[in-house]
Amino acid sequence: MTDRADSRTGMQRILDVVERVGNRVPHPVMIFVYLIGIVIVLSALLAAFGAQVSYQAYNPATGDIEPASTAARSLLTIEGVRFMFTGVVANFMGFNAVGVIIIAMVGVGVAEESGLVKVLIRKLVIVAPAKALTYILVFVGIVSSIAADAGYLVLIPLAAAAFISVGRHPLAGLAAAFAAVASAFLVNVLIVPTDGILTEITNDAIRLVNPSRTIDLAANLWFSIGSVVVLTVVIALVTERVIEPRLGPYTGDYKVGGENALSEDEYRGLRWAGFGLLGVIAFLCVLVLPPGAPLRHPTTGAIIGASPFMNSLIVSIALIFLVCGICYGRGARTMATTNEAIGAMQKAIGGLAGLILLLLVISQFIAFFNYTNMATLAAVSMAEVLQRMALPPLVLLIGFIVVVFILDLIITAAIAKWAIFAPVFVPLLMQLGVEPEVVLAAYRVGDSPMNSITPLNAYFAMIVTFAIKYQKDAGVGTVIALMLPYIVVISAVWIVLFAGWFLLGLPWGI
Repeated sequence: MTDRADSRTGMQRILDVVERVGNRVPHPVMIFVYLIGIVIVLSALLAAFGAQVSYQAYNPATGDIEPASTAARSLLTIEGVRFMFTGVVANFMGFNAVGVIIIAMVGVGVAEESGLVKVLIRKLVIVAPAKALTYILVFVGIVSSIAADAGYLVLIPLAAAAFISVGRHPLAGLAAAFAAVASAFLVNVLIVPTDGILTEITNDAIRLVNPSRTIDLAANLWFSIGSVVVLTVVIALVTERVIEPRLGPYTGDYKVGGENALSEDEYRGLRWAGFGLLGVIAFLCVLVLPPGAPLRHPTTGAIIGASPFMNSLIVSIALIFLVCGICYGRGARTMATTNEAIGAMQKAIGGLAGLILLLLVISQFIAFFNYTNMATLAAVSMAEVLQRMALPPLVLLIGFIVVVFILDLIITAAIAKWAIFAPVFVPLLMQLGVEPEVVLAAYRVGDSPMNSITPLNAYFAMIVTFAIKYQKDAGVGTVIALMLPYIVVISAVWIVLFAGWFLLGLPWGI
C-alpha cells in the first residue's frame, strides 16, 4: 500500500484530496436543502438592491427576437412564499428526469433481471478487441445523444459492467461513459433533434443583422464529426492513462460470475431476443413510416425533429428493452412467467427510491432558482462584460466559450442558454465578420464539458448511485475527482481544435 502511494503522481494526489474532501460533504439531499436556503436569501438581497438586466431574447411563442428585461425576484415576498408552498407538487411532477428514469427502468429492469444485459456485455467483450473496448464504448456514448437520455440510463452502467467483466476497474468504465455522454453532448456524427432548435434560434438572431441570411441543420456537421473523432480518442486516452492508473486494481466486493463464453441457453436467449427486437422495430415502423402515421408530425409529416416519434423516443427504447428482455428470459429459461417480468419491473423501480427522493429536492431547487431569475442575470451580465472588451474575433470567441463553460454550472439546459446568448453574440460577431455557424460551433464547445461535474445535471446523482454499487464508500467527491481530468483535457483540446479549425478556414458544415 505504501509503495503504491509513493508511486502516485502529483495530479493523482490532488485528485485523492478532491475525493476525500468531496466525500466529506453532507448527503446530496442536504446539499440541495442548503442551496435552497442560499437561493432564498440571495434572491431577497438581489431584489432589495434592484438587480435588473435588459437584452434581446428569443421568444418561443412568436419565433422572433424581442427586447426583454429581467429583474431579480425575491422568494421572501408574499408571492414568493406562495410559490414555494403551492408549487412543490407541480415542480416535482414537471421535472422530466423523474418520468424518463422510471419509464426507462421499466424496460431496462426486465432486460437486466432476465440476464440479457449481462450476456450482451459478455458478447461485446468477446467480439470487441481488448484494446478497442474503451474507444467503442466512448464513441457509442458520444453518439447516444440521438436517443435523448438513453446514454445516461443504459450505456453508463453497461460500460462499468463491461470493464469489470474483463478485469478492469468498473469506475473507470463508468467515468469514460459519463464523460462521453455528458461532456460531448452537443456534437454527433448525425443530425439530432436539438440541432433543429439551436438552428432556428440562430436564424432568428441572424435576422437582427441580415434578414436574408440563414443557416441550415448541417451548418456545423463537419466540425461536429471532427469533434466526435477527436473527443473519442481524448476521452479514451484520459481513461487509460489517467483514470485507471489512479484507481489501480479493483478490490471491491462486486463480482461478475462465470466465464465470458456463452452457454447454449444464452445463445438461444439471444436469438429469441433478436426476434423480439425485429418485432418491435417492425411495430415501430408501422407507427412511423407510412404517410399519416401516428408518430409523424401531424402537420408536416416529419419524423425527425419535434415529432411524436422523437418526443416519445424513451418510450420506444423502454419497449425495446422490455420485449427483448422477456424474449431472452423465455429463450434462456431465466424468466418463465409474466409475474416474473412484473417483479423485475417492481424491483427496478424500487431501487430508485433514494434517487427519487433526491430528485424531489433537486426539482424544488431548480424551480426556486429559475423563479428568482438569477441565472438570466448572471448570463446577461457576463455577456455584457465580453461585449465591452472589444477583443479580436478569435479571442472573443474563446472568451465566449469560457463564459458558457462557467454558466453551464448553473444553467445546464443547452437550449435555454443559447436562447439568451444567441441574440447577443451572433449579431456582435457577424458585425466583426464572423459567420453565424462559427458562433454556434463555439457554443457547442462551451456547453458540454461541465455537464459531467455540475450537481445541477439531473443525472449526476444517479451516477453517484451507480458508483456506490461498485465502491461502497463512493460519494459526490468520488465522481468529481473522476471527472475533473476529463473536463480539463476535453476543454483544452476542444478549444485548440476550434481555434485551429477557425484559423485554417475549414468548412464548418454543409
